[in-house]
Parts: sequence; C-alpha cells; structure tokens
Amino acid sequence: MSAAETQAAGNGEPERGPVRPGGLLDMLNVASVVLDGRGRIVLWSPQAEELFGYTADEALGRYAARLMVHERHIGLVGELFEDVMRTGQSWAGGFPIRRKDGTTRLVEFRNMRLLDDRGDVYALGLAADQSTVRRLEHDVALSERMVHQSPIGLAVLDTGLRFVSVNPALERLSGVPAEGHEGRMLREVLPLLDPDVAEEALRDVLTSGDPVIDRTVVGRTPADPEAEHTWSLSLYRLDDSLGNVLGIALSLTDITEQHRAAVEAENARRRLALIADASARIGTTLELERTACELAEVAVPALADVAAVDLLDAVVEGRRSTLGPAEAAVIRALAVRPDDGGDATRAADRPGGIAWYGPDRLVTECVRTGEAVLVPRVKDDDLPRIARSPEAAVMLSRAGLHSYLAVPLIARGEILGALDLKRTRNPEPFDEDDVLLARELAARAAVQIDNARWYQNARSTALTLQRSLLPSHPPVTAGLEVASHYQPAGSTSEVGGDWFDVIPLEGDKTALVVGDVMGSGISAAATMGLLRTATTTLATLDLDPSLLLEQLDKATAATEHSIATCVYAVHDPRQRRCLIANAGHLPPVRIRPGRAPELLDLPTGVPLGVGGVEFATVTVDFEPGDELVLYTDGLVETRSHSLDERLERLLSLLDGAPERPLEEVCQELLATLYEPDNHDDVAVLIARARDLA
Repeated sequence: MSAAETQAAGNGEPERGPVRPGGLLDMLNVASVVLDGRGRIVLWSPQAEELFGYTADEALGRYAARLMVHERHIGLVGELFEDVMRTGQSWAGGFPIRRKDGTTRLVEFRNMRLLDDRGDVYALGLAADQSTVRRLEHDVALSERMVHQSPIGLAVLDTGLRFVSVNPALERLSGVPAEGHEGRMLREVLPLLDPDVAEEALRDVLTSGDPVIDRTVVGRTPADPEAEHTWSLSLYRLDDSLGNVLGIALSLTDITEQHRAAVEAENARRRLALIADASARIGTTLELERTACELAEVAVPALADVAAVDLLDAVVEGRRSTLGPAEAAVIRALAVRPDDGGDATRAADRPGGIAWYGPDRLVTECVRTGEAVLVPRVKDDDLPRIARSPEAAVMLSRAGLHSYLAVPLIARGEILGALDLKRTRNPEPFDEDDVLLARELAARAAVQIDNARWYQNARSTALTLQRSLLPSHPPVTAGLEVASHYQPAGSTSEVGGDWFDVIPLEGDKTALVVGDVMGSGISAAATMGLLRTATTTLATLDLDPSLLLEQLDKATAATEHSIATCVYAVHDPRQRRCLIANAGHLPPVRIRPGRAPELLDLPTGVPLGVGGVEFATVTVDFEPGDELVLYTDGLVETRSHSLDERLERLLSLLDGAPERPLEEVCQELLATLYEPDNHDDVAVLIARARDLA
C-alpha cells in the first residue's frame, strides 16, 4: 500500500489519496461562466474561451446576453436569468449561442443560483457543445442497451479484480444474481471455474493491457451444477482518455454445443484416421503373432491404454470352436501392448501362453456371444470378471483400470477371439462411439488374422511334409564324412521345394544330391518328395549321372507344371574321383588342402522338366581331404547383390575350411550368407573324402 493509502476504520476499505483525474470532463469540455446579479460576467474559464471564442479579457465585465446570444434571443435569455435568480431553481436546456467569429452553435446549458458569504447572489452557468453531449448520450445509451440485451455475458471488474457490474446474460450463465457479484472476486462467485488460472489471466491483462481473446474455459456453475460447460472468455483492460486504468471488461459466451460438435468432428476425424492407419499397418505379413501385434499397436494409445489380442486355442490349432453357456474359454494370448512391465501389462496374459477363463468372465461372454462387452466405469466387483486371477485383479486395481471394452474378432462367420481394451490413464470412459471404432478395427484385423492363421497352418503342414521327406541324418558311407542343413524360407513366404540326399551305393560309392523344385507350398514339397524317391530308386541302378538326370527329367515332365534344378554326384573312393552332372543348378564348390576353393566348371544344363536336352557328366579328382559343397540358390541369391558377388563371398568363407568340423562350416555359411527376410529356403550338403579303412 502506498503512503497515500491508509486503512479506514469504518468499513475496512483502504482510504486513497489523490489520484489522476478522469477523462470524461475533458471529453465534455464543460465551460464555466459566473454572472453577477445584473448579468455581467465575473468569472470566465479556459473552456469558455474555447467554446465561445472570447478571451477572459474580452468577456469579463460584459453583459453575458449581449456577448453570447443573438439580439433576437436577448429578451428570452433575460427572462430565464431573472427566473433562476428569483426562484433559485436551476434551468437546463439547449440554446443557440453566438461565437466571436459570428457562427452559431447549439450549446447545452445548466444554470443555477449561487450565494456567497455576504449574501450576494450570482449565477453559475455550465455549458458544453450540444453535439458532444448528444454523442456521449448516444454512446452511453448504445452501450447500456447492448450490455443489458446482449446474449453474451458481460461484466466490469475494478482494479482490485472485484465485480462492479454484470449484465443479465451473465447472471443467467452463472446462476448468481447481480448483487451476488458486486464487490466480490471471481473465486468467491464461481469457485468451480479454476479461479487461480482465471485470476492470473485477469492480472496479466490489468498489468500489460494486452487482451485475452476467446480463451476456452471448462467448468460448472450454480446455473447447471451437474454438467460441465465450455465457455469462450475474453478480457479487455479499460482505460480512460487520459490513460487511467479503470478495470477490466469481461465477456463470457457459452460454447458448449459448438465445443461438443467440434469434439465430435475431431473424434470422427480421429476414428477415420485410425481406421486408415489400421488398413495400412495391420496385415503387413502373414505371421499370426506379428499381425496380432500390429492390431494391438494401432489400438494403443489412440483407443486404449492397454490392448490385448487373444484367440481361442482351438482356432489357432485350425479347429472351429463354439462355447456353451457353462463352458470355459481356452484362450491363447498373442499380443499385449504396451509391453512396459507396468501393473496393467503384467495383469494381462503373457503372449504365447494359454489361459482358462470361466463362463462368468467378460472375455468368455464376448467370444461366446460374438457381441461387444462394455463396462464404461469399472467398479471393484467388476475386476474379478475382467482379470485372469485374483492377483491380476489386484494389479488392475493398482494400475487404475476404470473402463473396459472387449470386442470379438470375427472372420468369415467364425469367432476367432477377442480384442481386449483397457483404460487406465485416459480419464474418459469407453462409449458407444468407441465400441463402433473397436468393432471396425477388430473386423478389419480379424480377416488378416484369419489369413495368417490359415497360412501358418498350411505352411506348418508343408514344412512337416518336407521335413518328413528329407533325411534326418546323412547316412554313414565309406570314404566320406558328410554334414547337411536345411533352412526353411523366411516367415513371409511359404515352404519351398529344396532337398538333399546322401545315397550309399555298391562298391563303397556314394551318391550326393542337391535339388530345388521351383515354386513353394505343399505342391512343391510333394514334387520334391517324388523326385527324391525317383532319385533314390534310379541311383541303385548305378547309372551314369547324366543318364540318371535324363530319367529324372522325364519323371519331372510327367508332373504338371513342375520344373526343378539338380546336381547329382557319385563319389568313388577307390578311384578317388567324383562323377558330376548338372541340371540347371548352381555349380558345386571343391575345396582342396593348400589351394583356394573353386567353383567347378560344369556344363550348366537345363532344369528338369524342360525336356529334349541331353545332360553331360564331368569327372573331377576327389582325393582324401578334399571337400565338395553343394547348395541351393537361397544361400547366395539376394535382391541387393549380384550373383557373382555372392559366389565370391561364398568362396572366401570356405577358404581354409579343410579340417574344420563340417557342421561348423554349415552353420557359418547359413549365419553369414542367409538373410532373415529371404523368400527362399536353403539346403546345404558338404562331403569330405576320407581314406578307406
């Protein structure tokens, strides 16, 4: 408090000393003129000089009527003057006056009688230009009508941030009458509108003079205490013409409906964006677990704080599943997001695990009926029907679970499982719009999940078939040490038709075979099994490799639309040589101690199934310690490197391979050359010559 302010004893309000004058009188420019009892001018203010055009020296001592009015009005003015002086009653009205320059101006007058301490009588005249007065009257009338009739809530606060006046609209908006506002601060009238923030804004405007325009305020008032409303708040500092700060003007508009419409429009836009995002992100692969993870990742955090994707275990195994009213649901969890280790995540089933949910559980109800299950506001007695166990219910309570939603995953008329959604951080409960959005996401994802499920089952069948057709362990043969490895294609592709074989022959000889059926899936695996069986049968006839490939070519041509490549080699330990024929396959690598690995220069030939082309047999030396590496193209072919580069890389890895364990060499080749996203499977067969015992 300044030194000019002291605390008044009467009402507790501060008593203020001199302050800057207001500007209203300056706007009116009121002129003061004092006349003696005979009508002569005895006092003449500066404003009178400006209004009438006469200086004080020119006006003082002269009769006012003759100086200020036209001759034809002198009689009337004299009567008015005598009446005021005789009766003491004031007179006010407009009157035309004559200025020094001869022009006429309408002036508003107020005349009153004055007495001094000696009983002498004087007349005081206050005059202002009528156009100025009328303009101010119009402004005041306009402001008053606008304030009282405006649908916008308006108020004026003083520099102490206390209400001075409010209009009827603000009374209706707040539910507090005008007298309940006057002299009180905002926090005393509307404590539910976050008064600290509002008063801070008021102080900023009062200090800086910068207005606040259309700030959104949310809260409740006595007018409607049960519902939250949204208002647009604007604040303006009030200054007079001299720059004195008078207070703050406040305007408040209820924009609840517009705000709701905007929120609904934004929610609709968000839902469309989420659905578009889901279309792009879900189903990028045919991996079941990956597809489930993509669904969970789309749902968090746009729709839920925690999302789990659960399938019925029977569905994962490829069987249809229907639940009776008293049956438990056997659930296999595929994905949970976020995987942050929090209570809500730990309360969910671990991906890959199997859980039994009783018939009273909400997820069981969802997969049994095929309908969404919504619990907008979760209570304590709802937790046991949501959680997998009492311990999980405690964790969900601790995590702050307050809203729950489960929607079925349905594809091609079959219920696959459920999308399980929880809110712990998002304060809003799930509503019917969220149900529609979740159902749309689940419907789109369910088709992708079903595709991945059937693909995985078909791939597993093909892989099982292929593994059953391949030798589990190369047989022990005379004069050879053998190692092999088969690597299925990456998860984005089906199983291919690569195969290898080691066939003992008479005379301590051994046939080595590596082949690749073009195509993938069960058909390729079946063709591979046919060719392997035919190769084993023909090998027992001790045919020359070129003749054997000719017979295989005929067998391949007999199968519809099948083409395969193959390398067939016969090792003769007594002759220390290999006879090799090639049918469109990549050349084997021979490794000899003390020499660099080499790609054997073989006639490439044509793939099996083309027909009409002879094959050639090449004889190569194969001494004890020498190694022969046979492989399929999946080991060396990639989209980003040339085949020559990859073959050079293969040779460099095999340099120094002699005397290393063959299994170790196989593993190194696959670990180094095979790429995880490879779309082809790989077969590798390595044989090392040994002396006959």
